[in-house]
Formats: sequence, structure tokens, C-alpha cells
Amino acid sequence: MGDLRRGFYFLSNILVFSWVNRMVREKKEGMIPKEAQKVLQKRFKDLKNPVKIFVFTKKGENDQLTAPLHQFTEELMELTKTLSFSFYDEKSKEASTFEVTHFPSMLIQPDHYAIWYVGAPFGEEFRSFLDVLQFASEQESHLSKESKQHLQQLSEKREINVFVTLACPYCPGQVLHAFQAAIERHDIITAKCIDASEQMSLANKYQVGAVPHTVINDETISKGYESEDQFIQELIHLQPMEKTTPVEDSEGQEVHVDLIIIGGGPAGLTAGLYASRSGLQTIILEKAAIGGQVSITPQVENWPGFSSIPGNKLMDMIAGQVREYVPVIQGEEILEIKVGKHIEALSPTKRYTGHALILATGATHRTLGIPGEEEFYGRGVSYCATCDGYLYKNKSVVVIGGGNTALTDALYLKNLGAQVSILHRRDTFTAEQHLISSVEREKIPIFWNTEATHIKGEEMVTMINILNNKTQKKDTIQTNAVFVAIGEKPNNELAKMIGISLDDVGYIHIDRFGRTNIPRIYAAGDLTGGVRQIVTAVGEGASAATSAFQDISQ
Repeated sequence: MGDLRRGFYFLSNILVFSWVNRMVREKKEGMIPKEAQKVLQKRFKDLKNPVKIFVFTKKGENDQLTAPLHQFTEELMELTKTLSFSFYDEKSKEASTFEVTHFPSMLIQPDHYAIWYVGAPFGEEFRSFLDVLQFASEQESHLSKESKQHLQQLSEKREINVFVTLACPYCPGQVLHAFQAAIERHDIITAKCIDASEQMSLANKYQVGAVPHTVINDETISKGYESEDQFIQELIHLQPMEKTTPVEDSEGQEVHVDLIIIGGGPAGLTAGLYASRSGLQTIILEKAAIGGQVSITPQVENWPGFSSIPGNKLMDMIAGQVREYVPVIQGEEILEIKVGKHIEALSPTKRYTGHALILATGATHRTLGIPGEEEFYGRGVSYCATCDGYLYKNKSVVVIGGGNTALTDALYLKNLGAQVSILHRRDTFTAEQHLISSVEREKIPIFWNTEATHIKGEEMVTMINILNNKTQKKDTIQTNAVFVAIGEKPNNELAKMIGISLDDVGYIHIDRFGRTNIPRIYAAGDLTGGVRQIVTAVGEGASAATSAFQDISQ
């Protein structure tokens, strides 16, 4: 799987975030840049068998996607003879045969598989598109041995709908799980990737307020990205599943390396690069999206060499370079660490052993802890404006927070066309001045000294109760969504498990070289607190990898 994706994380953003903006709005020639064409040609040489793709469009339904789809398919066919595209309208015999009712729709190898894109595979979904082309051509799901065995027990039909937005970096992984299952059990499994922002009627039917949102056999099963093992278990049992226990001794399931890195954000990726170039056999394990929180940052304006660059593009560039040296395994969650003669990291399916381990698990969003927040998560409560913003692009939204993330989210949502207000419990922002100036210039309404006390609604969020903490005046704001951006907390569960020293907030104590209080265990990035910037994360990653090399070499 790692080899199949190598280099295409960088490519995907070139191909989309510039595509529709650059091609549709600016009318420049060629959707696929020349540098991307070269990479794609190499990629398509690996396609073993021809892949047929049916594209269905309907005049008057999402017309803005029809022209880009036509041009996109034409340019792809110029790069390879292995792919063939056929276009049909809603009145065609083929539309009736395959029961196509939403447009545009794209069917991959429809004579053999039931794999659909309802919408276009642009944006982040170009990643899943490239992989499913490869898998369909090989007629191989690339699921783990355990997942294949579980699926062989399935005897009833399954219809999987994964709702996505094209800016969500977590969505392609969940989509690919669904497509892999549909390849493995093509006799009984149908899988669809549905662009929620273009198919609002479908999204509203299932109360989609955050993505990825997975519906199986007409019932919502999960909200968010999951590991392959958890997804397969839910697919079989048709109910949300708890995390599985880590694997113990199991023949053929052990992977031995010199250095294990847990976390695929800036710190973990940089550590992998430096460790590998030092000669250490290294592996990077990431349970969610490669790139961490940077991948969902609309614009990064403090990275040396770039006055401004989308966060996902920056991380794609870094990940593309790192993958040339180190296998990066996405969707692999480590549930337990053991320290002995070797360091052991146990996932639900594998045991990774090494001489040393670097924790680069980062931090995650803080919650408000108020009534309604958990109840309406995924139904109007969100912690990721980049992922879910398109669902509210013409609606009223409230951003809660006063730091860089909150103001960046507010500006991003405003740019999408949402009616944005900011709720902040203080009377001044803690964000950088250029963001404050941008918010003032955009005239975004601000509720100062105000806190949310209750999030309310019926099926979806409709309002929040607020309290002015100076005057004690209570009020209500009518809104369709609440985006929470009030800071982060360290992902320190694994560190606690093995007794690593933490500060009062929960961040890991390290020395200036990334060493923790436990020999051969290192830490880097947001997990260590401090400045918590991309540049410091990559610096700590490099230091931790260098320390690991020195200690292992003694």
C-alpha cells in the first residue's frame, strides 16, 4: 500500500485545489499540470488490466462539474490506454441498468464491481481514486489477511455510503476501506463515495454534519475515520464497534525494525527522514491522516520559503519526500507499548518491535464540555472547518475561540459564503495580528466576553445559549453549526501507559535532544508542549531521530 501511494499525496493537491479554481474560474488550458502528468504516467504503467469507467451526467444537476469531468477524463485517457471512460445521460439504457439517480456519478469497472463516486473524484478524493483504479486493475483488495477472512464470513448484502467533502484529508482513507471491501466481496457489497456538499438532499437525509460519515444498509454506523479492522467489524456486525484489543503473539504478525515512530505529522515524518538517512531501518505508523493538524490548516503563512501555502499541500510535499525513504503506514493505530529488551508497539493486527521508539502523536482539539456538544457532534457541532465547512457554505455558523485556529476557521468559513460569528470568552484575541486584522477587514461579528452554555436543536443544531461573563446577561444565537476551536490537549495515552514523565498539563518532559525519562523512548512535536509550531515540530523530530541513532549505535 505504501508504494502505491508514494508521491501522490503531493500530486493530489496540485490536481484539485488548483483544478476547479484554476481551470473553471480562470479558464486556463489543461487541468493536469505537466509535472503531475509525468507522475501519473509512471503510476498508470503499473495498471495490469484495463479499467472501464462509466460517467453519468444530467443537464441541470451539478452542471459546474460536468465540463471539468469531461476535460479531466480526456486528459487522463491521453496519459494511458489502460483507462477508458464512457459518458451517459440520465435517459440512457446504462443509467437505467445501474439505477443511477444522482448526478454526476462515476462507476469504476461496473461490469465487475459496485464502486461509485456520487460527485467527482476531485480534491482529496483523488487519492482514493488513484488507489481504487490500481486495485480494480489488479482485481485485488489489498486488505489484510485478517480482514479478508472476516469478510468471507459475510453472507448478507451490504450497501456502504461514505459521505465526504473534497477538502477533508480524513475522508479518502474511509472511502478506500469501503472500496476495498467492495472489491473483496464484489458479490454482495456496494460502496459509494458521496460528495455531501454537492448532494445535500442525501446528506440531509442522513443528518450529515461532519465527514467522513459512514452509512451502511441505510443506518449511520460511524462518524470519522477508522482503522481498517474497526471498519470491517462494523461492516459485518452493522453496529459501532469499540477498539479491538492489540495483537499478542501471532505467527507472521511481527514486524521488526530499528526504530518505530508513532505519528505521521510534521515531527514524525521528519524523524523518519533523519532516522532513515542515518541508516536506521524505520517505520512510521499513523492511525489517521498523514500530516496531522497541519493537513487541515487552510493556509500556513509562517513556513520558511513560502509566504503562504495550503497546509495539506505543505504536508503532501513533506510526506512525498519521506516516503522515498521510509514506509508510512496509514490507518495503523497503536493500542499498547511494552518496554523490555526490545520496544514493542501493538496494533490490533501486528506487533512492531524495535530498538527504540519515538512518540509523535501530537495533540487534539479540546471540547467545551457543555450540554448538547456531544449529542450534536456530527450534526452541527464540528472541530474541523476544513473538513466540514462546505456543508454550511450558505448557512449561519458560530466559531468559538480566540486563537489562531479560531480566526483562521472563521476566515475560511467566511470565504466559503457562510454567515460567520465569533464567540470569545475574553475581551481580546490571542491570535496573531495579521489574522485579527483580516477578521476586522471582513467585518465578522464578534461576541466578546461570551461563553456558550448549551447547544440545542432537534435533528441538527439550531441554536446555542450564551452567557456574557461580565454582565451575566443570557441570550440565544440562532445558528446551523458550531465550530469549536478552543485549544488542544496532548495525545498522551500511550505515554501514560508506560510511565513517561508528564507536566501538569499532560505534555511529555523531554531534554533538548528529545529523550524522555525512559531509555530508548523519545518524543517530538506538539506532544511535548512548548511553542507548538510546525518549525519546532520538525526540529524536535530531527533531534529525536539523531538521539535514537546515537543511542542505538553505542
